[in-house]
Amino acid sequence: MATCAFLGLGVMGSPMARHLSQKGHDVTVWNRSTKKVAAWEKSGGKGKAAASAREAVSDADFVMFCLGDDPDVEAVYADIESDLKRGAILIDHTTGSAALARKLYDRRKARAGNFLDAPVSGGQAGAENGQLTVMVGGDPDAFASAEPVMRAYSKQITLIGPSGQGQLAKSVNQICIAGVVQGVAEGLHFARKNGLDEAKVIEAISAGAAQSWQMQNRWKTMVDGKFDFGFAVDWMRKDLRIALDAARISGASTPLTALVDQFYADVQAEGHGRWDTSSLISRLNRKS
Repeated sequence: MATCAFLGLGVMGSPMARHLSQKGHDVTVWNRSTKKVAAWEKSGGKGKAAASAREAVSDADFVMFCLGDDPDVEAVYADIESDLKRGAILIDHTTGSAALARKLYDRRKARAGNFLDAPVSGGQAGAENGQLTVMVGGDPDAFASAEPVMRAYSKQITLIGPSGQGQLAKSVNQICIAGVVQGVAEGLHFARKNGLDEAKVIEAISAGAAQSWQMQNRWKTMVDGKFDFGFAVDWMRKDLRIALDAARISGASTPLTALVDQFYADVQAEGHGRWDTSSLISRLNRKS
């Protein structure tokens, strides 16, 4: 069993750290808000709570981050850098930029440690059920050491390539999701405007080429106008910003992603940034 520190007990990080502790690993947790630490313990988390991030990582062989954005990762890393054990592997589950991943990889290697950028997909339900998909960038030897530990909360873990490529793969994931959600939203909106029974339409098309996870799991709540669960629009816009920035750097053409990003901006402007990503349909229904 591994000695781990888990920093960041949000919607995703809390259940991930809980699974890690329940699988027998020695886990120390830290979060800026002590209320989230108490909630983690109440939810079944088994481990120690540290008063500071520096204290949490001092004995850890594996240090997991699950934070908000690049500035959060940079700030926490700067705080703990001198306290990380020689040889410790930092696993960053935050969705962030490939540029920061490469920077932190270089800094860890300079201190005889290692770094994996390892963003996750699967949403809150995937985290709660220990069924996340992890896309990893970094060295094969570090991946081989960390992969059995990450199995505690994951169903699929893939080493994509060198440092930064895990984050780029997560951008691919978000680009694909954005297009699919908009397509499902437009299809359901079209069905309603043409007087079709949405349930019968979904029954007819969901077993064919049109089927998707979004269609199977979100169509009913989209039709009912319920958007109070799942991955929030605010976080999706953060992820799409990262993807669009990477597209500009690489010269990739992502016109649909840029358009859907603006549609999400419309949802935010209506005060619904905490709605889940399927709320794109609300924009269509409102505009009609």
